[in-house]
Amino acid sequence: MTDITQLLGDEADSLLNHTCSGFKKEDLYLPGPDFVDRVMMDSDRNPLVMRNMQMLFNSGRLAGTGYLSMLPVDQGIEHSAGASFAPNPMYFDPKNIVELAIEGGCNCVASTLGVLSSVARRYAHKIPMMLKLNHNETLTYPAIYDQTLFAQVEQAHNMGCIAVGATIYYGSPESRRQIMEISEAFERAHELGMVTVLWSYLRNPDFKKDGTDYHVSSDLTSQAVHLAATIKADIVKQKLPENNGGYKAVGFGHTHDKVYDELTSDNPIDLARYQVANCFMGRAGLINSGGGSKGHSDMGEAVRTAVINKRAGGMGLISGRKAFQKPMKEGAALLNAIQDVYLSKDVTIA
Repeated sequence: MTDITQLLGDEADSLLNHTCSGFKKEDLYLPGPDFVDRVMMDSDRNPLVMRNMQMLFNSGRLAGTGYLSMLPVDQGIEHSAGASFAPNPMYFDPKNIVELAIEGGCNCVASTLGVLSSVARRYAHKIPMMLKLNHNETLTYPAIYDQTLFAQVEQAHNMGCIAVGATIYYGSPESRRQIMEISEAFERAHELGMVTVLWSYLRNPDFKKDGTDYHVSSDLTSQAVHLAATIKADIVKQKLPENNGGYKAVGFGHTHDKVYDELTSDNPIDLARYQVANCFMGRAGLINSGGGSKGHSDMGEAVRTAVINKRAGGMGLISGRKAFQKPMKEGAALLNAIQDVYLSKDVTIA
């Protein structure tokens, strides 16, 4: 706890001692070792999905807690292999990606069709694997911002994955097509017994106004989260909110004054709590992303994100570049620091 407090610095008091009032913790479906029995039991998920969800919860350093620490490495497509792996060339080899997840005590490794299929026979029985189904590749010129299916759900099942992941760019002109594609893919995944995870992101140039980027506003990201839960994402990945009032600033859509006056505040835990509330009050687990690597500040930023997510009622963290763009021991240490937040009984639900 001393290490966590030191890494939080001047924000330690406001983050560790804050109490949420807009949505009280007693009204949430919080993570825990009995989450499958207590929460998923109400759903229409078949027994294989519930078994595989429990397998996620029973893996890695966080086994038995109901929290998740995942390593996602799809940046070889999303950001180019050179941009992603040149800082640490060992990760051009897919086996080292999986080895980092194992060494770092993760519940799961998430990656592309090529990465996972190239090492599936060696690792499918050693760590839960999640296949990312679609991507925005960056070789097309001029650049486009769309998610294209690279893989089929059956391919994930056949290589031994227990989960599939996908991205939808809500707010983009292509989002309606992506919603239909991924809704169908998730239904098929559930039929085959796999857990579904949605990267629920926003993408629209008009979401930036007067120098403020509302792609990370609590109100807009929370609506994206709500849409993700609507198409039966078992787990929703979302960026940690950095501001609020996106609906009002952009001047579109529908919102309510209580969202800003009563249900949220300026405290980042309240902004993330609103995301959890939009995950059907926690029936779908909220995992926040770790963001890009900045070097020396990565450890502090990762721990800060984990504290906010846990205290808001979230289910864990999914952190990639901060871990794999370092030597393996340093990357594993960063993942362990994230996990220590969820293992600490002193970091409580706000």
